[in-house]
Amino acid sequence: MLSTLFHIPTRITVGGATLPLVGFGLFLAVWGIVAAVMLARTAAAHGWRAAVETVGVPLAITAATILWLLPALDDGQGVPVRGYGAMLLLAATAGTWLSIVRGRSMGFDADTILALGMEVFLWGIVGARLFYVIEYHDQFFAAGRSWLESLAAVLNVAAGGLVVFGSLPTAALAAWRFAERRGLSLPRLADCIAPGLLVGLAIGRIGCFLNGCCYGGPCDLPWAVRFPPESPPWLDQAARGLLPAAAADGGLPWSLPVHPAQLYAAVDAAILAVLACVASATPLARRDGQVFALVLTLHPISRLLLEAIRVDEPPALGTPLSISQLVSLVLLAAAAGLWWWTFQQPPRGPTGSADADGGSGPAGSRAGGGPRVLPPDSLTIRCREDGPLVVEMPTSEPFATLSLRVTDHLGQAFPLPVGKRAVALCRCGHTQTRPFCDGSHKSCGFRAADTATG
Repeated sequence: MLSTLFHIPTRITVGGATLPLVGFGLFLAVWGIVAAVMLARTAAAHGWRAAVETVGVPLAITAATILWLLPALDDGQGVPVRGYGAMLLLAATAGTWLSIVRGRSMGFDADTILALGMEVFLWGIVGARLFYVIEYHDQFFAAGRSWLESLAAVLNVAAGGLVVFGSLPTAALAAWRFAERRGLSLPRLADCIAPGLLVGLAIGRIGCFLNGCCYGGPCDLPWAVRFPPESPPWLDQAARGLLPAAAADGGLPWSLPVHPAQLYAAVDAAILAVLACVASATPLARRDGQVFALVLTLHPISRLLLEAIRVDEPPALGTPLSISQLVSLVLLAAAAGLWWWTFQQPPRGPTGSADADGGSGPAGSRAGGGPRVLPPDSLTIRCREDGPLVVEMPTSEPFATLSLRVTDHLGQAFPLPVGKRAVALCRCGHTQTRPFCDGSHKSCGFRAADTATG
């Protein structure tokens, strides 16, 4: 357990002058520059309105944190950097990176994944924290504590206290709104980020171990762990009268050996992340949404088993099950519904498009050995007014001589890279490796015109 990693000073001295770091200080100035760059990049790709809607709010929340929350967390030694909070940020970074890598092969550019990651992360934190505060409201709104003190305790997320399942409703709603605004395929987007979510969960559970929360029951196995005085497991065992009054050296004893349930959960999430990545290349992923459905099936099952080891959550709603186990059962029912829905959708063809007959569309062969549809010799693609243009290099021989002209919504041509042959990808991600969008997808961000077929 390592609750506090180190302290960040709130002020620094340079040449005899003392400068603030938090509040109206250097951190805010640096963040202002970072925010301006991110807004400009997103606006260049998607327009200012989309930039403000997607990254504007998360950037503003971060600025507010630097301005007001960090100064409030100063404990006299500086702003404490908690092990839990550090792992949380590392989890978000690692999960977003993996999603960006997967997005490259699924038709999603890095800016799209970054914007989505910020929204899902922040709204997921809000939901996870609200769930925890509601479940353990007595800890935050105890008698004699002022509303200001309670609010500060609620906002101190870095000290620990998130419920993973609580993040699902808010994160899912954020992802749905994001997909609607961008005209993206939500099931395909969910498949893209599912392994990244699990990687984030694995790292986040290490943060739980550093914080001492989400602990297991007594254990005499060789890998059992003890937690120091005043930690959550210690407080629980002390309240139950399981600890001696004093240790051999006269100080407070450490906790009894317990299961490292947090590390079990971290290993479990890492294994599921690998399975989700592997499943993406198997028949399980022939339809959009099936990788996410697999995750939504396996994670609740493993959570049901892990909760049998944990002792930090009491039975809920008059049942012998904890609230997390009850939510797991609800998620399994939702997973069953999602599997049913995905099997009603047309499978993706070899190139990643979703054709009703299982073929690969104009760029490939029809399933079942049907007639091959040749690619066009030339193609004009017109970008929507609010649609970003994604251009990639061709990789397949049949399209080596493809002549492409891309225009904006007013019909003016976009210059293509000099000396390179470029192709456009559909925003909805249905084209994956298909080198052009034929305008047939319902959620397509482009529409084709003046197409000459070969």
